[in-house]
Amino acid sequence: MPKITVLGTGTFEVEAGTKLVLALEDNGVNILHRCGGKAKCTTCRVEILDGDFCEPNKVEKHAFAEKGVEDYLRLSCQVYVNADMTVRPVLTVETSGMDAGPRPTE
Repeated sequence: MPKITVLGTGTFEVEAGTKLVLALEDNGVNILHRCGGKAKCTTCRVEILDGDFCEPNKVEKHAFAEKGVEDYLRLSCQVYVNADMTVRPVLTVETSGMDAGPRPTE
């Protein structure tokens, strides 16, 4: 099973094919996902510091262009975990003071 290391939080294993946003939330990382994982709000963005992951899809690229998000970040609702990775969440409940939002779908 792939391992995810979250800077400042720890490391945990998840089933291959799990959405990164759900893996983070299910393992105690209070990442934001204000739009419910639909790639519209960009609040679930993360910096992937190490690991093997897919290239951004059209939906993610469009959201980044529309919101002016830096291209080195990724939307955790659009990334599926299939290998070990190290990530840094950009916005969390604790750092933003906002409610996380509705739980994204599988």
